[in-house]
Amino acid sequence: MHITLRQLEVFAEVLKSGSTTQGSVMLALSQSAVSAALSDLEAQLGVQLFDRVGKRLVVNEHGRLLYPKALAILEQSLEIEKMFQQENGALRVLASSTIGNYLLPAMIARYRRDYPSIPFELHVGNTQDVVTAVAEFSVDLGFIEGPCHHPDLVTQPWLEDELVVFCAPENLLAQQTVTVPMLARRRGSCVNAAQARGKSWITSSWHNCPILNW
Repeated sequence: MHITLRQLEVFAEVLKSGSTTQGSVMLALSQSAVSAALSDLEAQLGVQLFDRVGKRLVVNEHGRLLYPKALAILEQSLEIEKMFQQENGALRVLASSTIGNYLLPAMIARYRRDYPSIPFELHVGNTQDVVTAVAEFSVDLGFIEGPCHHPDLVTQPWLEDELVVFCAPENLLAQQTVTVPMLARRRGSCVNAAQARGKSWITSSWHNCPILNW
């Protein structure tokens, strides 16, 4: 026995509307398709669900017994569809501050234009926040501005960036070539991580901005 949701849907609609003609209108199906689905359901169950009185269909005891169970199954199927419509395709992204604030907004605008019905979440944090969130499945995708050494994550370079320092033309630093210690940033940033590895001077030695994914 292979009862389908379509058969149950046809049965429920015919019962509510009182005829295959009206049921076909409500379901946007041909009357012959509705009649065939109803006949197939009755054949599989081995009982008549309606008594044929002239051209009318009158639900009988078998139909009354099936109706609440059919409604429950149909409601559950709708709940499943809604659940996956909300989750399937939803994209949760966490990016480090520069990428999240300056690079992704234009990309997100294009994404929202092309996929308006798909939920999208963007959060901004530091590099360590991003790595941790991707590793713990809290987000689907992460963008960082420095290297990732987490053994369970895959990184993919996607853009090149350069860290520079600038000053006013009249500043003494503008008149000479100098190296100066980097300014410390908040804990977990890729700049601090670079300093910890001995890159204590302003350089352009790291350009790849990895994308993190599982």
